[in-house]
Amino acid sequence: MTQQQLNKLSDKSVLITGGAGFIGSNLIETLVTQNINVVCLDNFSTGKRENIEPFLNFPNFKLIEGDIRNLDDCKKACENVTYVLHEAALGSVPRSINDPITTNDVNVSGFLNMLVAARDAGVKRFVYAASSSTYGDHEALPKVEETIGNPLSPYAITKYVNELYADIFHTTYNFDSIGLRYFNVFGKRQDPNGAYAAVIPKFVQQFIKHESPVINGDGSYSRDFTYIDNVVQMNLLALTTDNPDALNQVYNTAYGDRTTLKELATLLKTYLSEFDATIKDIEIKHRENRIGDIPHSLASIEKAKRLLHYNPQFNISAGLKEAVAWYWEHLE
Repeated sequence: MTQQQLNKLSDKSVLITGGAGFIGSNLIETLVTQNINVVCLDNFSTGKRENIEPFLNFPNFKLIEGDIRNLDDCKKACENVTYVLHEAALGSVPRSINDPITTNDVNVSGFLNMLVAARDAGVKRFVYAASSSTYGDHEALPKVEETIGNPLSPYAITKYVNELYADIFHTTYNFDSIGLRYFNVFGKRQDPNGAYAAVIPKFVQQFIKHESPVINGDGSYSRDFTYIDNVVQMNLLALTTDNPDALNQVYNTAYGDRTTLKELATLLKTYLSEFDATIKDIEIKHRENRIGDIPHSLASIEKAKRLLHYNPQFNISAGLKEAVAWYWEHLE
């Protein structure tokens, strides 16, 4: 975060929904430690209290325990707030396939509640977590914001609907927003446990326990893995940009490179072996591909560079080294 960005936020208040989650808590840490006023709204369905525990005694931090599916909770959270970083959502393609109704309630109805509450409270800008799943079955690489395919899961549908609602709120109510299509974000505080755990923390935990991680498919599927610090940078740029052309757009939020799952597992073994040499000998297993998974994902980040001056600092290797060191300290 630059001093210029800090100055723009110094006398403002930022609401972070889903602040006890992985991405939300990293955003909170960045802002509260720079003396910026932060309000966190979370119902702790997937977020963890321990993620925000260090900030509870900060005078510039306020926690509201509430649910975005409740409009009154959203209105309460938006009181006297200048900006919103909307991270609250039910993630995971498999979860949405198993329970599409709850995913829709949180990701669509909850999102609409937040838009209405933020609009009515006079919020200046609404930055929200969109998703690379919106590209669906469109096969061309790299993914460019203006070209998407058909969604492949209920989760993907909900995140695309978010973009449509945000656009309508701009054209109908002149309400400004920016959507960030996250690509496979990873880093500290990402939960390795549970049925819907993301691949990197899950694999790290299995390696640490000397268990064999299981790759879906032959390992050739690839992703644009994006370290959390790049995502924080993107959120802050979206929050503080003075470029009117940058508003009411969606942006790929990624590094702009892709890594196969097989390569990922090898890198994790290499970096974890620096802490425990026996990890390098752990076997990697395979099973069938998952329903709803796209084969390859790679973002073009040219639009974000051009309009927001986005400049990601962490490639996959640098990000994994940071993440592995954090997990080694916290999972032992």
